[in-house]
Amino acid sequence: MAQQPRIFQFMEEREDILADVTERVVRDKVTASYRDRAQSLEYVLNEAAYLEMQRLERGSTALDLHPFGYWQDLARDLHNLSDVEKTRTVRALTSDYAHDVAGRFTPNVYRFATKLLPLGLGTLFNTNNLDTLLHHGKKLAERVILSGAIESWRRLAEKGTLIVVPTHSSNLDSLAVGWALHEAGLPPVTYGAGKNLFTSPVTSFFMHNLGAYKVDRRIRHTLYKEVLKAYSEVLLERGYHSLFFPGGTRSRSNQVEKKVKLGLLGTGLSAYARNLQMGKPNAEIYVCPLTINYHLVLEAETLIEDALRQDGGHRYIIDDDEFSRPKEVATFLYKMMQLEYTTYIRFGEPLDLFGNPVDANGTSRDPRGRPIDTARYLWRGGQVVQDGDRDAEYTRRCGQAITKSFRQNTVVVSTALVAHAAWRLVAHRYPGADLFQRLRVCRGDHLSQADLAAEVDAVLDACKFLAAKGELQLAHDVQRLNALQLVEAAQRIFAMYHSAPVLRATSSGSEIQHPRLLYYYANRLESIGLSTTSKGAV
Repeated sequence: MAQQPRIFQFMEEREDILADVTERVVRDKVTASYRDRAQSLEYVLNEAAYLEMQRLERGSTALDLHPFGYWQDLARDLHNLSDVEKTRTVRALTSDYAHDVAGRFTPNVYRFATKLLPLGLGTLFNTNNLDTLLHHGKKLAERVILSGAIESWRRLAEKGTLIVVPTHSSNLDSLAVGWALHEAGLPPVTYGAGKNLFTSPVTSFFMHNLGAYKVDRRIRHTLYKEVLKAYSEVLLERGYHSLFFPGGTRSRSNQVEKKVKLGLLGTGLSAYARNLQMGKPNAEIYVCPLTINYHLVLEAETLIEDALRQDGGHRYIIDDDEFSRPKEVATFLYKMMQLEYTTYIRFGEPLDLFGNPVDANGTSRDPRGRPIDTARYLWRGGQVVQDGDRDAEYTRRCGQAITKSFRQNTVVVSTALVAHAAWRLVAHRYPGADLFQRLRVCRGDHLSQADLAAEVDAVLDACKFLAAKGELQLAHDVQRLNALQLVEAAQRIFAMYHSAPVLRATSSGSEIQHPRLLYYYANRLESIGLSTTSKGAV
């Protein structure tokens, strides 16, 4: 009988994990307060109260753990509290946050979900015919193409702990990655998800029971962030495979992430160092980049509008986009099932926590292919020690290796390629205009068949050149279709979902009907080095 995934034991350890998180954060805060007055417990609590009152003054929701009055009372009484009372308050807050953050995992729900997902589309449309439901299940496996270093990931999952780091375009990404891991024969993972995503009764049920933990991105004070980091560290130390979206949030512009947030990624290195210090078996932690490549993105219209807001500010949390409307999600998924090769999920070559490539045996390699003992990176005086500045530099290097992997494993699909070519024609047509001027004036512009085909050919040649060097990947249709066929395929796909079809086929070419979406899809190739020559940038 195959060994059950580590996460199947999560509920047996959950309370112990929460106690470990709470003790760790409180101990670190108390120790820091003795070392440095600027990190006193009074400062920690005052910062939390000030930032929470500032946030809640703009309005509270059912997601809030403590009301405005709680923080107001704390701020008023703080200077009268003894050191013991301050420690008790920090402990209570930390425990509250840890319990609010922590996920759950129910094996039966996992088994049910892995069977439900392929059949779910038929259920959404009240299909009662079993043959039709099974047909939908088969189509999902055909329409989502998995490729890359899958076998290496499988072998490393048995030798240590995986941190899966995907690109992030849509709130459907967690669903896509979870299904892909299961389909590839990989164990399920824990992952952080925006707390706002737990408000839907259906999605909340599955997320609550499938290892997701809640991240309230509205909370900005240090104590809360330390709880999130400690929770991630403890999970990794205990061998729970994890998923982080290193971009932090969905890419508003549809560019592949060029920079990543290092906070949660850094918890991998802290966990690895602690594993080594404690002499744990299977102490290794591997970073596994993964790219999700869609022909169309559910929330594209909302995301690009947010990216292009001219006041320069955007909503860090979007809770009213297409993902929040179940009917919209159902329509999108159903229409995507009608396409060939809707989504490409590519498993990148694994990395260690220092950004070095790792082979399938778990051995890190330097640029010359020589084996590396990664434990020595953490040595000082013959012992493993944690050093904040040094470890931050290691994590920065790992972040750079992740973004390089993202570029190399981006799969160029027909919609991105044709949109990129069309936007280049717009840029050539209005050479003196900035981005926003082009967006305003190009709606309704006609692109001749000859011009667009020639530009598609030029972009296709550039993509094939980069693919030959291993710097990107090509979708099946991009490999086999000529320029005119790619244009036709992209137009057909664009017409299937969005409020306007982006590029509408005409008798002699194409008409631009949704400039902002055209720019959004064109950006996918901009981010991997193919310039649209646009002067404006998001």
